[in-house]
Amino acid sequence: MSDPKSINKVVLAYSGGLDTSVILKWLQVEYDCEVVTFTADLGQGEELGPAREKAERAGVKEIYIEDLREEFVRDFVFPMFRANAVYEGLYLLGTSIARPLIAKRLVEIAEATGADAIAHGATGKGNDQVRFELNAYALNPDIHVIAPWRDWDLNSRAKLIDWAEKHQISVPKDKRGEAPFSVDANLLHTSSEGKVLEDPAVAAPDYVYQRTVDPVAAPDAPEIIEIGFEHGDAVSINGEALSPASLLTKLNDLGGKHGVGRLDLVENRFVGMKSRGIYETPGGTVLLAAHRGIEQITLDRGAAHLKDELMPRYAELIYNGFWYAPEREMLQAAIDKSQEHVSGIVSVKLYKGSVDVVSRASDKTIYSEAHVTFEEDAVYDQKDAEGFIKLNALRLKLLARRNKLDR
Repeated sequence: MSDPKSINKVVLAYSGGLDTSVILKWLQVEYDCEVVTFTADLGQGEELGPAREKAERAGVKEIYIEDLREEFVRDFVFPMFRANAVYEGLYLLGTSIARPLIAKRLVEIAEATGADAIAHGATGKGNDQVRFELNAYALNPDIHVIAPWRDWDLNSRAKLIDWAEKHQISVPKDKRGEAPFSVDANLLHTSSEGKVLEDPAVAAPDYVYQRTVDPVAAPDAPEIIEIGFEHGDAVSINGEALSPASLLTKLNDLGGKHGVGRLDLVENRFVGMKSRGIYETPGGTVLLAAHRGIEQITLDRGAAHLKDELMPRYAELIYNGFWYAPEREMLQAAIDKSQEHVSGIVSVKLYKGSVDVVSRASDKTIYSEAHVTFEEDAVYDQKDAEGFIKLNALRLKLLARRNKLDR
Protein backbone atom coordinates (compact mmCIF):
# COMPACT_ATOMS: atom_id res chain seq x y z
CA MET A 1 0.00 0.00 0.00
CA SER A 2 1.33 3.43 -0.95
CA ASP A 3 2.05 5.83 1.88
CA PRO A 4 -1.16 7.89 2.20
CA LYS A 5 0.89 10.93 3.24
CA SER A 6 2.69 10.96 -0.11
CA ILE A 7 -0.48 10.94 -2.22
CA ASN A 8 -2.34 14.20 -2.81
CA LYS A 9 -4.26 13.42 -6.00
CA VAL A 10 -5.27 10.13 -7.65
CA VAL A 11 -6.72 9.39 -11.09
CA LEU A 12 -9.24 6.56 -10.76
CA ALA A 13 -10.44 4.32 -13.59
CA TYR A 14 -14.13 4.81 -12.81
CA SER A 15 -17.18 3.06 -14.21
CA GLY A 16 -19.77 4.50 -11.86
CA GLY A 17 -20.71 1.03 -10.63
CA LEU A 18 -20.80 -0.05 -7.01
CA ASP A 19 -17.20 -1.27 -6.82
CA THR A 20 -15.55 1.84 -8.24
CA SER A 21 -17.96 4.10 -6.33
CA VAL A 22 -16.77 2.44 -3.11
CA ILE A 23 -13.15 2.77 -4.27
CA LEU A 24 -13.65 6.48 -4.96
CA LYS A 25 -14.89 7.10 -1.42
CA TRP A 26 -12.29 4.74 0.08
CA LEU A 27 -9.50 6.76 -1.57
CA GLN A 28 -10.94 9.96 -0.17
CA VAL A 29 -11.18 8.45 3.32
CA GLU A 30 -7.95 6.42 3.50
CA TYR A 31 -5.68 8.81 1.60
CA ASP A 32 -7.43 12.10 2.37
CA CYS A 33 -6.70 13.02 -1.24
CA GLU A 34 -8.39 14.56 -4.23
CA VAL A 35 -9.73 12.04 -6.74
CA VAL A 36 -9.94 12.59 -10.48
CA THR A 37 -12.24 10.16 -12.31
CA PHE A 38 -11.66 8.76 -15.78
CA THR A 39 -14.40 6.88 -17.60
CA ALA A 40 -13.69 5.47 -21.06
CA ASP A 41 -16.32 4.72 -23.66
CA LEU A 42 -14.87 1.66 -25.42
CA GLY A 43 -18.20 0.57 -26.83
CA GLN A 44 -19.39 -1.29 -23.74
CA GLY A 45 -22.95 -0.23 -24.53
CA GLU A 46 -23.65 1.51 -21.23
CA GLU A 47 -24.91 5.03 -20.67
CA LEU A 48 -22.01 7.04 -19.23
CA GLY A 49 -24.01 10.03 -18.03
CA PRO A 50 -24.74 8.45 -14.62
CA ALA A 51 -20.99 8.04 -14.03
CA ARG A 52 -20.58 11.81 -14.26
CA GLU A 53 -23.53 12.42 -11.93
CA LYS A 54 -22.23 9.97 -9.33
CA ALA A 55 -18.74 11.46 -9.47
CA GLU A 56 -20.15 14.95 -9.01
CA ARG A 57 -22.20 13.82 -6.00
CA ALA A 58 -19.01 12.37 -4.52
CA GLY A 59 -17.37 15.79 -4.73
CA VAL A 60 -15.10 15.08 -7.70
CA LYS A 61 -14.02 18.30 -9.39
CA GLU A 62 -12.13 16.89 -12.37
CA ILE A 63 -14.16 14.35 -14.34
CA TYR A 64 -12.93 12.83 -17.60
CA ILE A 65 -15.43 10.94 -19.77
CA GLU A 66 -14.00 10.14 -23.19
CA ASP A 67 -15.24 8.41 -26.31
CA LEU A 68 -12.24 6.24 -27.27
CA ARG A 69 -13.99 3.83 -29.62
CA GLU A 70 -12.21 4.91 -32.80
CA GLU A 71 -8.79 5.01 -31.14
CA PHE A 72 -9.45 1.63 -29.53
CA VAL A 73 -10.23 -0.11 -32.80
CA ARG A 74 -7.77 1.79 -35.01
CA ASP A 75 -4.69 1.72 -32.77
CA PHE A 76 -5.19 -1.43 -30.72
CA VAL A 77 -7.74 -3.87 -32.18
CA PHE A 78 -6.70 -3.56 -35.83
CA PRO A 79 -2.94 -3.92 -35.20
CA MET A 80 -3.70 -7.04 -33.17
CA PHE A 81 -5.88 -8.51 -35.92
CA ARG A 82 -3.13 -7.97 -38.50
CA ALA A 83 -1.34 -10.68 -36.51
CA ASN A 84 -4.41 -12.99 -36.38
CA ALA A 85 -3.77 -13.07 -32.64
CA VAL A 86 -5.53 -15.66 -30.50
CA TYR A 87 -4.49 -16.75 -26.99
CA GLU A 88 -4.26 -20.49 -26.36
CA GLY A 89 -5.67 -21.11 -29.82
CA LEU A 90 -9.13 -19.70 -29.12
CA TYR A 91 -9.38 -16.41 -27.20
CA LEU A 92 -9.50 -13.22 -29.28
CA LEU A 93 -8.12 -11.07 -26.42
CA GLY A 94 -11.06 -8.68 -26.12
CA THR A 95 -10.39 -7.63 -22.52
CA SER A 96 -6.61 -7.81 -22.82
CA ILE A 97 -6.37 -5.34 -25.71
CA ALA A 98 -8.49 -2.69 -23.96
CA ARG A 99 -6.21 -2.39 -20.92
CA PRO A 100 -3.19 -0.67 -22.56
CA LEU A 101 -5.43 2.13 -23.86
CA ILE A 102 -7.04 2.68 -20.45
CA ALA A 103 -3.61 2.64 -18.79
CA LYS A 104 -2.31 5.11 -21.34
CA ARG A 105 -5.09 7.61 -20.63
CA LEU A 106 -4.74 7.15 -16.85
CA VAL A 107 -1.06 8.08 -17.07
CA GLU A 108 -1.72 10.99 -19.45
CA ILE A 109 -4.49 12.40 -17.25
CA ALA A 110 -2.30 12.02 -14.16
CA GLU A 111 0.37 14.10 -15.89
CA ALA A 112 -2.16 16.69 -17.10
CA THR A 113 -3.76 17.13 -13.66
CA GLY A 114 -0.62 16.85 -11.55
CA ALA A 115 -1.79 13.65 -9.87
CA ASP A 116 0.64 11.54 -7.84
CA ALA A 117 -1.00 8.18 -8.52
CA ILE A 118 -3.50 6.19 -10.52
CA ALA A 119 -5.97 3.63 -9.17
CA HIS A 120 -7.93 0.74 -10.64
CA GLY A 121 -10.61 -1.69 -9.49
CA ALA A 122 -9.01 -4.95 -10.63
CA THR A 123 -8.84 -7.72 -8.07
CA GLY A 124 -5.69 -9.39 -6.77
CA LYS A 125 -6.61 -12.70 -8.41
CA GLY A 126 -6.92 -11.64 -12.02
CA ASN A 127 -4.93 -10.59 -15.04
CA ASP A 128 -6.19 -7.01 -15.25
CA GLN A 129 -4.18 -5.76 -12.26
CA VAL A 130 -1.06 -6.95 -14.09
CA ARG A 131 -2.10 -5.42 -17.41
CA PHE A 132 -3.01 -2.03 -15.96
CA GLU A 133 0.16 -1.75 -13.95
CA LEU A 134 2.73 -3.13 -16.40
CA ASN A 135 1.37 -0.86 -19.13
CA ALA A 136 1.33 2.14 -16.79
CA TYR A 137 4.90 1.59 -15.61
CA ALA A 138 6.05 1.22 -19.22
CA LEU A 139 4.72 4.71 -19.91
CA ASN A 140 5.70 6.36 -16.61
CA PRO A 141 8.19 4.47 -14.44
CA ASP A 142 7.60 6.83 -11.50
CA ILE A 143 3.81 6.58 -11.31
CA HIS A 144 2.28 5.28 -8.08
CA VAL A 145 -0.42 2.65 -8.51
CA ILE A 146 -3.13 2.05 -5.90
CA ALA A 147 -5.00 -1.27 -6.10
CA PRO A 148 -7.63 -1.23 -3.31
CA TRP A 149 -8.64 -4.87 -3.76
CA ARG A 150 -5.12 -5.84 -2.68
CA ASP A 151 -5.12 -3.46 0.29
CA TRP A 152 -8.53 -3.34 1.95
CA ASP A 153 -10.43 -6.01 3.90
CA LEU A 154 -13.69 -5.62 1.97
CA ASN A 155 -13.34 -9.13 0.60
CA SER A 156 -17.02 -10.01 0.22
CA ARG A 157 -20.11 -8.49 -1.36
CA ALA A 158 -21.73 -8.14 2.08
CA LYS A 159 -18.74 -6.20 3.48
CA LEU A 160 -18.61 -3.99 0.41
CA ILE A 161 -22.30 -3.11 0.67
CA ASP A 162 -22.04 -2.54 4.43
CA TRP A 163 -19.11 -0.15 3.92
CA ALA A 164 -20.99 1.64 1.13
CA GLU A 165 -24.06 2.19 3.32
CA LYS A 166 -21.96 3.47 6.23
CA HIS A 167 -20.50 6.09 3.88
CA GLN A 168 -23.81 7.11 2.26
CA ILE A 169 -23.09 5.46 -1.09
CA SER A 170 -26.30 4.49 -2.89
CA VAL A 171 -26.61 0.72 -3.37
CA PRO A 172 -29.05 -0.31 -6.13
CA LYS A 173 -31.49 -3.09 -5.25
CA ASP A 174 -30.01 -5.40 -7.88
CA LYS A 175 -26.58 -5.12 -6.22
CA ARG A 176 -27.69 -6.30 -2.78
CA GLY A 177 -27.66 -9.98 -3.69
CA GLU A 178 -24.72 -11.86 -5.10
CA ALA A 179 -24.32 -11.09 -8.79
CA PRO A 180 -24.85 -14.27 -10.88
CA PHE A 181 -21.69 -13.46 -12.86
CA SER A 182 -19.48 -10.48 -13.66
CA VAL A 183 -19.27 -8.85 -17.08
CA ASP A 184 -16.61 -6.84 -18.87
CA ALA A 185 -17.59 -5.46 -22.25
CA ASN A 186 -16.18 -3.30 -25.02
CA LEU A 187 -16.64 -2.93 -28.76
CA LEU A 188 -14.65 -6.10 -29.43
CA HIS A 189 -16.32 -8.51 -27.02
CA THR A 190 -18.16 -9.34 -23.83
CA SER A 191 -16.50 -11.40 -21.11
CA SER A 192 -18.54 -13.15 -18.40
CA GLU A 193 -16.92 -14.84 -15.40
CA GLY A 194 -17.59 -16.00 -11.86
CA LYS A 195 -20.43 -17.43 -9.75
CA VAL A 196 -22.68 -19.58 -11.99
CA LEU A 197 -19.76 -20.00 -14.41
CA GLU A 198 -17.11 -21.11 -11.93
CA ASP A 199 -17.70 -24.85 -12.35
CA PRO A 200 -16.44 -25.81 -15.83
CA ALA A 201 -18.38 -29.08 -15.59
CA VAL A 202 -21.67 -27.17 -15.68
CA ALA A 203 -22.93 -25.68 -18.94
CA ALA A 204 -23.35 -21.92 -19.02
CA PRO A 205 -26.96 -20.74 -18.66
CA ASP A 206 -28.52 -19.24 -21.76
CA TYR A 207 -29.01 -15.87 -20.03
CA VAL A 208 -25.23 -15.33 -19.86
CA TYR A 209 -25.09 -14.56 -23.58
CA GLN A 210 -25.77 -10.90 -24.36
CA ARG A 211 -24.36 -10.10 -27.80
CA THR A 212 -25.20 -13.20 -29.86
CA VAL A 213 -28.38 -15.15 -30.52
CA ASP A 214 -28.42 -18.89 -29.92
CA PRO A 215 -27.08 -20.41 -33.16
CA VAL A 216 -30.04 -22.81 -33.15
CA ALA A 217 -32.41 -19.84 -33.24
CA ALA A 218 -30.37 -17.87 -35.81
CA PRO A 219 -31.85 -17.24 -39.29
CA ASP A 220 -32.38 -20.36 -41.39
CA ALA A 221 -30.97 -18.61 -44.45
CA PRO A 222 -27.22 -17.86 -44.63
CA GLU A 223 -26.01 -14.31 -45.25
CA ILE A 224 -23.02 -13.50 -47.44
CA ILE A 225 -21.15 -10.23 -46.89
CA GLU A 226 -18.12 -8.67 -48.56
CA ILE A 227 -15.32 -7.16 -46.47
CA GLY A 228 -12.75 -4.92 -48.10
CA PHE A 229 -9.16 -4.74 -46.83
CA GLU A 230 -6.32 -2.28 -47.31
CA HIS A 231 -2.86 -3.12 -45.94
CA GLY A 232 -4.30 -5.69 -43.57
CA ASP A 233 -7.08 -3.53 -42.09
CA ALA A 234 -10.78 -3.89 -42.87
CA VAL A 235 -12.11 -0.71 -44.50
CA SER A 236 -15.54 -1.56 -45.95
CA ILE A 237 -18.56 -3.85 -45.72
CA ASN A 238 -20.54 -4.59 -48.88
CA GLY A 239 -18.78 -1.75 -50.66
CA GLU A 240 -19.55 0.86 -47.98
CA ALA A 241 -16.46 2.55 -46.54
CA LEU A 242 -16.60 2.69 -42.76
CA SER A 243 -14.44 4.01 -39.93
CA PRO A 244 -12.76 1.35 -37.77
CA ALA A 245 -15.28 1.59 -34.90
CA SER A 246 -18.28 1.79 -37.24
CA LEU A 247 -17.05 -1.23 -39.17
CA LEU A 248 -16.58 -3.36 -36.04
CA THR A 249 -20.00 -2.25 -34.76
CA LYS A 250 -21.64 -3.40 -37.99
CA LEU A 251 -19.76 -6.71 -37.95
CA ASN A 252 -20.95 -7.22 -34.36
CA ASP A 253 -24.55 -6.75 -35.48
CA LEU A 254 -24.17 -9.10 -38.46
CA GLY A 255 -22.25 -11.77 -36.56
CA GLY A 256 -24.45 -11.55 -33.48
CA LYS A 257 -27.61 -12.01 -35.56
CA HIS A 258 -26.24 -15.31 -36.86
CA GLY A 259 -24.91 -16.57 -33.50
CA VAL A 260 -21.26 -16.16 -34.50
CA GLY A 261 -18.45 -15.75 -31.97
CA ARG A 262 -19.41 -17.67 -28.83
CA LEU A 263 -16.61 -19.22 -26.78
CA ASP A 264 -16.64 -21.19 -23.53
CA LEU A 265 -13.01 -21.31 -22.41
CA VAL A 266 -10.95 -22.49 -19.46
CA GLU A 267 -7.78 -20.43 -19.81
CA ASN A 268 -4.48 -20.09 -17.99
CA ARG A 269 -4.21 -16.74 -16.25
CA PHE A 270 -0.83 -15.02 -16.07
CA VAL A 271 -1.01 -15.07 -12.26
CA GLY A 272 -1.01 -18.87 -12.29
CA MET A 273 -4.56 -20.13 -11.86
CA LYS A 274 -7.06 -21.37 -14.42
CA SER A 275 -10.34 -19.55 -14.96
CA ARG A 276 -13.48 -20.23 -16.96
CA GLY A 277 -14.96 -17.47 -19.08
CA ILE A 278 -17.78 -17.06 -21.58
CA TYR A 279 -16.74 -14.78 -24.41
CA GLU A 280 -18.79 -13.29 -27.23
CA THR A 281 -16.78 -11.79 -30.09
CA PRO A 282 -19.11 -11.78 -33.11
CA GLY A 283 -17.47 -9.04 -35.17
CA GLY A 284 -13.96 -10.12 -34.28
CA THR A 285 -14.64 -13.72 -35.27
CA VAL A 286 -15.90 -12.59 -38.69
CA LEU A 287 -12.95 -10.22 -39.06
CA LEU A 288 -10.39 -12.92 -38.22
CA ALA A 289 -11.81 -15.34 -40.79
CA ALA A 290 -11.93 -12.65 -43.47
CA HIS A 291 -8.40 -11.44 -42.75
CA ARG A 292 -7.01 -14.94 -43.01
CA GLY A 293 -8.96 -15.28 -46.25
CA ILE A 294 -7.32 -12.27 -47.91
CA GLU A 295 -3.89 -13.33 -46.62
CA GLN A 296 -4.31 -16.69 -48.35
CA ILE A 297 -3.89 -15.06 -51.76
CA THR A 298 -1.64 -12.10 -50.92
CA LEU A 299 0.95 -13.47 -48.48
CA ASP A 300 3.97 -15.51 -49.54
CA ARG A 301 4.26 -18.93 -47.90
CA GLY A 302 7.40 -17.98 -45.97
CA ALA A 303 5.86 -14.81 -44.58
CA ALA A 304 2.56 -16.52 -43.77
CA HIS A 305 4.19 -19.41 -41.94
CA LEU A 306 6.54 -17.13 -40.02
CA LYS A 307 3.56 -15.00 -38.94
CA ASP A 308 1.84 -18.11 -37.63
CA GLU A 309 4.96 -19.02 -35.67
CA LEU A 310 5.24 -15.55 -34.14
CA MET A 311 1.54 -15.20 -33.38
CA PRO A 312 1.33 -17.26 -30.14
CA ARG A 313 4.16 -15.23 -28.61
CA TYR A 314 2.58 -11.96 -29.75
CA ALA A 315 -0.82 -13.01 -28.34
CA GLU A 316 0.74 -14.02 -25.02
CA LEU A 317 2.45 -10.63 -24.71
CA ILE A 318 -0.89 -8.87 -25.09
CA TYR A 319 -2.64 -11.25 -22.71
CA ASN A 320 0.05 -10.76 -20.06
CA GLY A 321 0.13 -6.96 -20.27
CA PHE A 322 3.22 -6.24 -22.36
CA TRP A 323 1.66 -4.09 -25.11
CA TYR A 324 4.25 -1.33 -24.64
CA ALA A 325 7.18 -3.73 -24.25
CA PRO A 326 9.92 -3.59 -26.90
CA GLU A 327 9.42 -7.20 -27.93
CA ARG A 328 5.75 -6.58 -28.78
CA GLU A 329 6.73 -3.50 -30.78
CA MET A 330 9.41 -5.49 -32.60
CA LEU A 331 6.90 -8.17 -33.52
CA GLN A 332 4.39 -5.52 -34.59
CA ALA A 333 6.93 -4.03 -37.00
CA ALA A 334 7.43 -7.43 -38.63
CA ILE A 335 3.68 -8.07 -38.77
CA ASP A 336 2.95 -4.65 -40.27
CA LYS A 337 5.64 -5.20 -42.90
CA SER A 338 3.88 -8.39 -43.93
CA GLN A 339 0.64 -6.50 -44.50
CA GLU A 340 1.88 -4.14 -47.23
CA HIS A 341 0.08 -6.10 -49.97
CA VAL A 342 -2.78 -7.56 -47.92
CA SER A 343 -5.54 -5.73 -49.76
CA GLY A 344 -8.65 -6.91 -51.57
CA ILE A 345 -12.16 -8.20 -51.02
CA VAL A 346 -13.28 -11.29 -49.12
CA SER A 347 -16.79 -12.77 -49.10
CA VAL A 348 -17.82 -14.68 -46.00
CA LYS A 349 -20.95 -16.69 -45.27
CA LEU A 350 -22.60 -16.33 -41.86
CA TYR A 351 -24.85 -19.20 -40.85
CA LYS A 352 -25.97 -20.54 -37.47
CA GLY A 353 -22.81 -19.82 -35.50
CA SER A 354 -20.32 -20.37 -38.33
CA VAL A 355 -18.37 -18.02 -40.54
CA ASP A 356 -16.83 -19.40 -43.73
CA VAL A 357 -14.77 -17.71 -46.42
CA VAL A 358 -16.41 -18.36 -49.79
CA SER A 359 -14.35 -16.15 -52.12
CA ARG A 360 -11.42 -13.76 -52.15
CA ALA A 361 -10.01 -11.40 -54.80
CA SER A 362 -7.12 -8.94 -54.89
CA ASP A 363 -5.08 -6.86 -57.31
CA LYS A 364 -2.12 -7.93 -55.16
CA THR A 365 -2.76 -11.66 -55.45
CA ILE A 366 0.10 -14.09 -55.93
CA TYR A 367 -2.26 -16.95 -56.66
CA SER A 368 -1.63 -18.19 -60.21
CA GLU A 369 -4.40 -20.19 -61.81
CA ALA A 370 -2.09 -20.82 -64.76
CA HIS A 371 0.35 -22.67 -62.50
CA VAL A 372 -2.14 -24.64 -60.43
CA THR A 373 -4.58 -25.75 -63.14
CA PHE A 374 -5.11 -29.46 -63.80
CA GLU A 375 -5.50 -28.64 -67.46
CA GLU A 376 -2.66 -28.24 -69.96
CA ASP A 377 -0.41 -25.26 -69.25
CA ALA A 378 2.64 -23.59 -70.68
CA VAL A 379 4.18 -22.13 -67.50
CA TYR A 380 5.11 -25.16 -65.38
CA ASP A 381 7.29 -28.09 -66.38
CA GLN A 382 6.23 -31.03 -64.23
CA LYS A 383 9.58 -32.72 -64.83
CA ASP A 384 11.17 -30.04 -62.60
CA ALA A 385 9.51 -31.70 -59.62
CA GLU A 386 11.68 -34.80 -59.97
CA GLY A 387 14.92 -32.97 -59.14
CA PHE A 388 13.18 -31.08 -56.33
CA ILE A 389 12.07 -34.34 -54.74
CA LYS A 390 15.46 -36.00 -55.14
CA LEU A 391 17.31 -33.13 -53.46
CA ASN A 392 14.87 -33.10 -50.54
CA ALA A 393 15.03 -36.87 -50.26
CA LEU A 394 18.84 -37.04 -50.16
CA ARG A 395 19.24 -36.68 -46.39
CA LEU A 396 16.34 -39.05 -45.76
CA LYS A 397 17.99 -41.70 -47.95
CA LEU A 398 21.31 -41.31 -46.12
CA LEU A 399 19.59 -41.65 -42.75
CA ALA A 400 17.66 -44.70 -43.94
CA ARG A 401 20.85 -46.44 -45.12
CA ARG A 402 22.57 -45.82 -41.78
CA ASN A 403 19.54 -47.01 -39.81
CA LYS A 404 19.33 -50.14 -41.95
CA LEU A 405 22.92 -51.02 -41.01
CA ASP A 406 22.13 -50.57 -37.31
CA ARG A 407 19.40 -53.21 -37.36
